[in-house]
Amino acid sequence: MLSLLRLKDKLFYGWVVVGAFFIIGTTIWGTRFTFGIFFKSIESEFDLTRAVTSTVFSTYMVLGALFAVLGGWALDRYGPRIIILLMGIFTGFSLLLTSQTNSLWQLFITYSLLLAMGTSAMYVVAMSTVSRWFDKKRGLALGIASSGVGLGMVVMAPFATFLISNFEWRMAYIVLGLVAWLIVIPLSRLLRKDPNEIGTLPDGVTSNPREMHIQKPENEESIEPAYLSLSQALRTRSFWLLMFVYLFFAVNQFLLFTHLVPHATDMGISAGEAAAVLSLLGGTATVARVPICAVSDRIGRRVTIIICYLLIAGAMLWLIWAQDLWALYLFALVYGLGNAGTGPIMAAIIGDTFGLRRIGAILGVLDVGYGIGAAIGPAIGGLIFDVTNSYSMAFILGASAMLATTLLVSLTRRETNRTFETRKN
Repeated sequence: MLSLLRLKDKLFYGWVVVGAFFIIGTTIWGTRFTFGIFFKSIESEFDLTRAVTSTVFSTYMVLGALFAVLGGWALDRYGPRIIILLMGIFTGFSLLLTSQTNSLWQLFITYSLLLAMGTSAMYVVAMSTVSRWFDKKRGLALGIASSGVGLGMVVMAPFATFLISNFEWRMAYIVLGLVAWLIVIPLSRLLRKDPNEIGTLPDGVTSNPREMHIQKPENEESIEPAYLSLSQALRTRSFWLLMFVYLFFAVNQFLLFTHLVPHATDMGISAGEAAAVLSLLGGTATVARVPICAVSDRIGRRVTIIICYLLIAGAMLWLIWAQDLWALYLFALVYGLGNAGTGPIMAAIIGDTFGLRRIGAILGVLDVGYGIGAAIGPAIGGLIFDVTNSYSMAFILGASAMLATTLLVSLTRRETNRTFETRKN
């Protein structure tokens, strides 16, 4: 604790939390998005169709929705240190055991179940924790913390491709499992739940909200709380609109990330070049994430997120006609730019909409929609390919899902100014 106080005097500790989540996220999210790199190896090893191969990842995402809810609930009670520690342990075990599988049913346990336990709460834990540490610079902080999404693709996609090409897919999973242990477990010790844990205030807040509350007259009861509980949030229209925003966005995102590399190699592009397309997408998202999130603090988060969603929709339509490597690179640039701010800006919108006190639980439940969509996307993409021998209809579906999100997010509103009957503890 003494060392934390000394560090706090020199550097706002919230930035240490942001940096830790950035590196942890690069590892966790990068691991999540490598399934497309391993796709054909697993398909060939176990003699599967693409629809069946996709169900391994779809099952992972369905189970992930459950563990995201549990992660959000546990975060509000126990803080991020123990949760991220356990996530790192389970991620490593999952990948090591997956490397030893000999049948499809084992993959559903070692990959779908254990990796869900290890990675699925990452978004909820990172966005909820960082939101508590920042006020005025929340969009910027969330953008930096979540940049690991893009950087994870930049680093892990070519790294996994290199390992598979030189050592085969089983050894690749062993190496990735060891990397998860070596990075996530030590960095988890740097995390703190909120500024109160080290006796400071969120960056940008000039007075203590608790003290402001104490100065109010005793007979003055607030009927407009600064935050909503999970049960109150569930009674709002905005919550269910956002649930479907998460669902449709995940349908698009995981349909793409699962099938982009197989689609590219089907056109005769090498596995290395296909991985480079995915890395360019992630790199663009990484570079653009912080500026876009900073801009969202100025021009408005809903306007920014709608622009991002429209860019993604346009990129998905372009992908239908992209038959050359340069066209795939252009797709990656546009999609990466649109994808850059989606996660952190949505987290900021949710904090604005419902308040921060129960944001972990709220994000966790909303992540159920994300998990369902992420399960649907890969499975329906594989099914469409098996039936039509083409991904064109799947990409049209992905674009349509993004157009739906623009409408839904525009209909949400701030809910913390609504009147709720509050309970006294």
